[in-house]
Amino acid sequence: MHRVLLYLVAGWSGFYVMALELLGGRLLAPYFGSSIYVWGAIITVFMLALSCGYMLGGHWSRHRPSLARLSFLLWAAAAASTPIMLVGDALLDAMAARLGDPRAGSLCAALLLFMVPTVISGMVSPYAVRLLVADHRSAGLDAGRLYFVSTFGSAAGTLLTSFYLVLYFEVNQILWAMLAMSVAIGALGVWR
Repeated sequence: MHRVLLYLVAGWSGFYVMALELLGGRLLAPYFGSSIYVWGAIITVFMLALSCGYMLGGHWSRHRPSLARLSFLLWAAAAASTPIMLVGDALLDAMAARLGDPRAGSLCAALLLFMVPTVISGMVSPYAVRLLVADHRSAGLDAGRLYFVSTFGSAAGTLLTSFYLVLYFEVNQILWAMLAMSVAIGALGVWR
């Protein structure tokens, strides 16, 4: 059960990051358009945030690693995403008014809205690898399986969000549902 929960957390985290990235494009589009500049800003912020998260997650995994602490990362990412729904429109409106250039505006907006939740989400996989690896001889295999599940979750998040969810639900409805799922999966990990 422990391993299943580790894979579930990693898979959900991958789903969460990609869904958030795609929804970020939908959120920024009314203010800055959906040009290559906007998507370049979003992708850059997510890649930088993930790289920082991987480093921090690896470091954090060295100090009393546990499934409960890993689950806390899901809760923290959900909490850090809450301002997107609560003040996102006001922030984007202010950024668009002050920064007319879609390059600067979209980059600043993406940094403010998505950097922190994505850094926290990026911490999940290296932390989960630390909990998964019991023997250094199987470390590569264990890490490979975990990154497979995480990346599969990312692909699922990309397809489900872009092909289906945005067709039937508002962006904030999707985000609130994702936060609820993060809380539920995190609760499973803490309970275990």
